[in-house]
Amino acid sequence: MELFSLAFLTSLLSIVIIDLVLAGDNAIVIGLAARNLPKKDQKKVIILGTIGAVIIRVLATVFVVSLLNIPGLHLIGGLVLVWIAIKLVMEEHEDHNIKAGSSIWAAVRTIIIADAAMGLDNVLAVAGAAQGHILLVILGLMISIPVVVWGSTLVVKLMDRFPWVIVIGSAILGWTAAKMIVGEGFLAPYMTSPIIKYGFEIIMIAIIVVIAVSKRKKMNQANTGTTVAAHDHH
Repeated sequence: MELFSLAFLTSLLSIVIIDLVLAGDNAIVIGLAARNLPKKDQKKVIILGTIGAVIIRVLATVFVVSLLNIPGLHLIGGLVLVWIAIKLVMEEHEDHNIKAGSSIWAAVRTIIIADAAMGLDNVLAVAGAAQGHILLVILGLMISIPVVVWGSTLVVKLMDRFPWVIVIGSAILGWTAAKMIVGEGFLAPYMTSPIIKYGFEIIMIAIIVVIAVSKRKKMNQANTGTTVAAHDHH
């Protein structure tokens, strides 16, 4: 493929579109991981997490051909993502007493692990579009990084104002995880029926939403309890 030929540019365009379409999930992960940090640290985590995630993406795309031959990779990625979705939902909002340093790196680590798990679909799609041209992969990611960073900042702002956005975010993560597990090669014979396939995806989303909603209720009750106690004290 000639550099900057029509084929090169159309491949680049398709990679950027793939990155942007799949960046919604990344933005949610980054937003969820950064939400418990003080405002001044959120931007830092978003930038570091995005850079880390991009480096992992480029490396994964380079190795994608050999990776795809490993049975169980989609299943493992999907299960890791389920664990992360539940972990993010379970985290308390009042975690500001953690030292900023350790919590920044904890959030960055969460973003990179989640992105590595979720990036499979993205990496596969990008590797197909790039046809082995690594420069295309890197250019595509460089174009889409600012959008992911901006998107996650927006997600953080939304979650501060509307806590139910966290529930929606977790549901999307659950769905992504379910799609990855359903896409696993050796599970294909069991997933031929649309009822089983979509049923599994719906159940996975439902489980995570139920956990998220019950967690929010508990937190609200706890907050109401402390407010009432404080009021009685006065």
